[in-house]
Amino acid sequence: MADPTNHNQAGEVAPSTVDKQAPSVAEEHAPSTDSPEATDIPTANAPDPKAANPEDNPNAAETDAASPKGEKPAAAKVAKKEKAPAVEDKPFVEFIQQDYLPALQKAIAQQGVQDLQVSFAKQKVLITGFESAEECWQIIGSWSEIGRRQFNLYFPEENIQGKKGFSCNEGKKPSTLESFLIDERKTTLDLLVFGLVQRLDGQKWLGRN
Repeated sequence: MADPTNHNQAGEVAPSTVDKQAPSVAEEHAPSTDSPEATDIPTANAPDPKAANPEDNPNAAETDAASPKGEKPAAAKVAKKEKAPAVEDKPFVEFIQQDYLPALQKAIAQQGVQDLQVSFAKQKVLITGFESAEECWQIIGSWSEIGRRQFNLYFPEENIQGKKGFSCNEGKKPSTLESFLIDERKTTLDLLVFGLVQRLDGQKWLGRN
C-alpha cells in the first residue's frame, strides 16, 4: 500500500491561519484611495497635544479651542501692572512740601534767580482792601535785597484743584488779591509751576526784565 502524499511533497503549501486573517485585517485598516481618512491604528509618532505648539500641532489647537470661552491657560495670561498714583493725588500739605516747592525753586532758579527764599505756612491773608481773620495756607517767596520782591500764592480750600489766589509786592504792601489758574479744568504739578513762573515773568521779575 502506497504512503499518503504529503502536501509539501506534492508541491502544495498548506494554507496558514495567519494568511487567512491577514487580508481581512489589511483591508479593514487600509486607507481609501478615494479620499483621505484617518485610521484607528495607533502610532508612536503622534505629538502630545499638551506639549506641542498650537501653530504646528492641530491637536493642540483643538485643545485651546475647547477651553471655556476660548480663554488661554492661566499660565499664559500676563498680569497687568498697577498704575502708580499721580503726585497730585497726595494729601495737600504733603504734595506742596515734597513736590511743588522743590519744583518751583528749580524753575525760578533756571530763570536767573539764585537767592530765592520760599516757605509754606498757614497764616492770615494780608491784602490791600481785603482783610480776613481766617488763616489760609500760603506759599511765600522772596528774593533780591532781603525780600525786596515778594509773592504769595494762596490755597484757601487746602486743595490744589480748588480756588487759588496770588499777590506780590516790591517792598510795599501786597498788591490786590488776584485769582490764579481759574480757567484750568485740572491743576497739575507742571501747570502750578508754569503758571507761577509765567505770572512772575509778567511782573518783569525774571530773566532780563
